[in-house]
Amino acid sequence: LSAAAASGGGLVQTGGSLRLSCAASGFTLDDYTIAWFRQAPGWGREGISQISSSGSNTYYLDSVKGRFTISRDNAKNTVYLQMNSLRPEDTAVYYCAAARRQYVFGTTFPLDDYVYWGQGTLVTVSS
Repeated sequence: LSAAAASGGGLVQTGGSLRLSCAASGFTLDDYTIAWFRQAPGWGREGISQISSSGSNTYYLDSVKGRFTISRDNAKNTVYLQMNSLRPEDTAVYYCAAARRQYVFGTTFPLDDYVYWGQGTLVTVSS
């Protein structure tokens, strides 16, 4: 069974930081574009960041730009999302996803383009 596992969520106060990790099992992460999505209660899943297989191209949703940083360590088969200056509106379940499609520019892909999804990790930011 091949899967991606997201971890690192938790409860943090406004202004705090968390680092999410997305670890792959059963497949080699460096062949894939990796994205982070989040879904708040009552809302759809939104793409907030994405990184190309080489790590040279990245994307950030405007609301997280300057606060979140996506990176990857292909040797560890892991992608990270460093989240700083967290706000209550960042509260959501965060998912990582892997796509074979190569990313060059633009936003995240349509959800169906991602072949592997992590199980989600909850981030709660208290005010």
